[in-house]
This record gives sequence, structure tokens and C-alpha cells, in this order.
Amino acid sequence: MRSNIVSEAGLPTRLSHWWEGIPFITSAIVIVCGIIYLVCLFVGYDSFAEICFWPSAVISRFQVYRIYTAIVFHGSLLHVLFNMLALVPLGSELEKIMGSLRLLFLIVLLATSNAIFHLFIALLAAHNPFHSYDYLMNECAIGFSGVLFSMIVIETSLSGVQYRSVFGLFNVPAKWYAWILLVVFQLLMTNVSLLGHLCGILSGFAYTNGLFNYLLPGSSFYSAIESVSLLASCMRRPKFILCTGGNPSGYIPTHTNTNSATSGVFSTGLWRSLSSLMPQRRESAPAQAALDSRFPGRGRTLGGSQNPAGPAVNSDLGLHDRLLDNGSSDRLSESIPVSTGQRASDGRVSADGAAVVGAPTSQQVSDTFEEQLQQLVAMGFEKTQAEVALTAADGDPSVAVEILMSQQAHI
Repeated sequence: MRSNIVSEAGLPTRLSHWWEGIPFITSAIVIVCGIIYLVCLFVGYDSFAEICFWPSAVISRFQVYRIYTAIVFHGSLLHVLFNMLALVPLGSELEKIMGSLRLLFLIVLLATSNAIFHLFIALLAAHNPFHSYDYLMNECAIGFSGVLFSMIVIETSLSGVQYRSVFGLFNVPAKWYAWILLVVFQLLMTNVSLLGHLCGILSGFAYTNGLFNYLLPGSSFYSAIESVSLLASCMRRPKFILCTGGNPSGYIPTHTNTNSATSGVFSTGLWRSLSSLMPQRRESAPAQAALDSRFPGRGRTLGGSQNPAGPAVNSDLGLHDRLLDNGSSDRLSESIPVSTGQRASDGRVSADGAAVVGAPTSQQVSDTFEEQLQQLVAMGFEKTQAEVALTAADGDPSVAVEILMSQQAHI
């Protein structure tokens, strides 16, 4: 008897799987920031005054490029490592919800709004009549952390959680999470741009409260870009997430105008809205008809109900999923002509492709399943394995035989 040997994947394998799970834009930002830091390190470039966000230079010399060059340059190895490790979970989560192009547009928008807030506050502080803070106009800021603070606010709003953990040490209310991080970083780290992080938080709250809605394009804008032939190589990347199926208004609903009684109601409505933004793959009727004939029917979970499209739908399913399910069933019933002849006793579609009226009874389904199971057992398969394979094959004995044979081939 062969002993069960459990081998743990090596570090390179785990790193490879981790990297493959990071979406396209998020991984591209990590690569760009990492390469820029390594190039600066090897060539000895440290003249960050030429590329950092310097309010005085932006206003007096109109060096707008500093808004975008500042976010991809970092001052030290810990700086770039900390920022990129924070970007991976935040960017991956938002990119899977929004799509790759929408996230890229959001990052550009947040970088721009952060700079505008930064300039506005620095000008107010430097020219207020009570006490002048001129040093804010000459502050040179670099790093991606300003955008990260905006993404923290947005992701926290989208998650609907009530509390967040600060480095696993203690929990704080979610609405104060970004502010607590701002204070913690300011106390624990030196040479940190308080104004840069503060403006990131302000931009995040401006986005979640809908102040940027008029700046966000609709789904047709992203669809038009995704259809450009010059970008086809990027679109075909397995990690690229299309923006199809997004909200027509082009932004993610993160707030509601109605006064909900509990936070649970708000969270449920929020995630129902978010489900419509998830990239979806739609197949036309000819594509569905061209599916492999060896795998008829719809996939379902082992031990699930025999009629997944029936009225007894699990109440935990999202509203959007149920609508898609019902819509698919309606379209299927409309596209298949109903025949008055050749009605099978189990109510399935006849061989000529016409829909057959009538649903099988539970007794008929049970008898048919037992009969097919006995046939598999008579062929020499173990009963438990045969039952599992037949269930996974949705009652098709030929598919169940293929499953059992493939299992035996791997033993």
C-alpha cells in the first residue's frame, strides 16, 4: 500500500504562483517602480530634486510632469519594498473589481487630485495671515504612498467592513483606519511627507463620496480602448482584466443616498452593485451550441440540487447572479422551439434538438441514477467512486466513465 506523502511547494514555486495571481496593471506598476529604483541605484542617480513633487517648481516653472514622475521614484530599498508590498493586495483587489484600464485611469486621477490638494494646502499654509509655513512650498516628495493612502480609503469603503486591524496589533473602526495609519507612520518613521499622505486620504474620500463622478468616463470609453488593435497583445495577457460588464456611469458606487437602518443592509446593497462591475464572459447562442457534446448540461457543485435553475434558489446568492441565471434560462427557452412530438418520458430535449415539455419526477431521476450507477459497478468500478463520478458528470454515464478512467490513470 502506497503511503501518503505530502510535499510542500518550494519557495520559487510559491513565489511564481503568488506573482501569477497579481493582475496586469498592479504587476506592471511593481515592475516599473522596481526597475526605476534599480537603475537609479546602479547608475548612482540621487538628484530627486529634478523629478520630485516640488510645489514651488510646479507653480513657478509649471513643471507639471513632477506630478507623475514623483510617484514612481523611491528614495531607498525599504521605501520601494514597503510601498510595493502594500500595493499588491490593494491594487489586486481593486483591479479585479474595476478592470485593468479603469484602475489605470483611477491611479492617474488620484495622482492628479493628490497634487492639486497638495498645492492648494501648501499655498494656504504659506500665505495665511496668521503664521506662514513656507517650508511646505519647498517640500520635495517622492513615492507611491500618496496614491496608496487613496486606495486604502477606497478599498475600505468598498469592503463594507466595520473594523480594520492595524498591523495585526489592534482593531480600529474602518472609517478611522486611514487616519490612524497616517498618525502611526508619522510617529514611527522619519522623513515622511505628512501633507502627501494627507492629500491621498482626501482624494480617497472625494472619490468615495462621488465628487469625481463627472470626471470618470463610461464603460463605452474603456470598451473602445480595449478594441484597439495596437493594444491587442496587452488585452490577450491572461492577467489583463477587461472592463466589460462595468457600471454604465463609469464609477463604482461606494455610497448611498437612502438612510439604511443597519450597516448590514448597506453592505448587502453595496456588494450587489459591485457584482455588476465584475468582468464577465458572455457567450452567444452559437457559441453555446458549439460546446463539447461530451459535457451536456450545466456545471454544479457535488451534492447540489439536480435543477440549479429552478425556483428554489439559495438566498445567499447575489441579486445579480440570480438575474443572470434567470435571464439565461429565459433566453434558452425562447431560442429553442417547442415540439409537440417525440416527447421523452424524462422531459429532456429530444434528439432532433426540439425542446420536450414536461419535467422528470424525483422518483424517475432516482431510478435512472441508480440504474446508471449499477451499470458502472458492473463494469468493475468501485461503487463510491462511481457514484461521485456520476454525480460530477450530471448523470451522463459516458462522461462518468471518462472521469473514472482518468482517475485510474493517475494512480
